[in-house]
Amino acid sequence: MKVLLLNGSANQKGCTNTALEEIGRTLQADGIACEIFQTGVQPIRDCIGCRQCTEQGCIFMDDPVNAFVRKAREADGFVFGTPVYYAHASGRILSLLDRAFYSSKDAFVHKPAAAVASARRAGTTASLDDLSKYFGISHMPAVGSSYWNMVHGNRPEEVLRDAEGLQTMRNIAHNMAWLLKCIEAGKKQGIMPETESGSWTNFIR
Repeated sequence: MKVLLLNGSANQKGCTNTALEEIGRTLQADGIACEIFQTGVQPIRDCIGCRQCTEQGCIFMDDPVNAFVRKAREADGFVFGTPVYYAHASGRILSLLDRAFYSSKDAFVHKPAAAVASARRAGTTASLDDLSKYFGISHMPAVGSSYWNMVHGNRPEEVLRDAEGLQTMRNIAHNMAWLLKCIEAGKKQGIMPETESGSWTNFIR
């Protein structure tokens, strides 16, 4: 079993990555493999609804979206991490997830996920709300913790002093590991979720 952790910050060794590394260490201690996927520093274009998605994902190949989709198909669970910019998630993570989910939703269905936010002070709950909406429309169980999934600090060394925030990250990891093992046990017993599809109601004619 493997969890893919997405760093939605252009700062590859910043506060968001510090939180994800705490989750990663705990997952590994619980017997779950993990990998941090860095969005990098290059621009990530928005989804334009062109409906030209391919079997590989998005038709545009000049940024990390499809590389993320390939890894997502092999993952069993996810943690999406974002810094807080103007009281919302980073534009780069939203652009990446918009295109990944629009082009390749099947890579995420029925896989548990958690959202994590890092901030100097405020805006975390709005950012978590941004990211959690991807779970709600993709049949993804949401992984919670002992407090809101956030850490505070303006620099990584400050995050490392946020004892409650780091504890929250570790509890996310413990809950993720537990849920993945429960899902695996259920599969062995033939227990799988049922999903309806096909109805699409348009209210304006």
